[in-house]
Amino acid sequence: MIQRIQTIWLLLALISILALFLFPYVQFFDTSGIAMAIKVNGTLSSAGGQLQLHTSFVFILQSIATIILALLPLVTILSFKNRKKQINLILITLVLLLLFALWLFLTAANAVEAVNQTIALENIGIGALLLPLYAIFLFLAMNGIRKDNKLIRSADRLR
Repeated sequence: MIQRIQTIWLLLALISILALFLFPYVQFFDTSGIAMAIKVNGTLSSAGGQLQLHTSFVFILQSIATIILALLPLVTILSFKNRKKQINLILITLVLLLLFALWLFLTAANAVEAVNQTIALENIGIGALLLPLYAIFLFLAMNGIRKDNKLIRSADRLR
């Protein structure tokens, strides 16, 4: 289980998606000049030199979705005996990741639009870069699983 390279890629994917709780995916200034950062667990503002986290129902749902996206690579690792199931789980995870990224973008666009701004390149935070990293790790894991399938098929031909 742990000796396969795809396990390492899946663990790295799990770590990268959980890092969304640490890093904001959008940073901007509101109309009064207060720095704001949007994370999956809420909006972080630095009013008066103190950091305040404001959460709402949307951010609670985003936190739950992030945890689900973190559990899917773990489930994929634990289903190591069924490589076809592993590939299907990774494909499902990639589709869910695309939907999740769209949801994060729409949430950020609404928050930034509320202060009469638009999302620009300077507003993008480290958290937004974690989503493509998560997808890359999933693709690398799927590549490792496909190589295992190929190796096992070639070994079966030799018997």
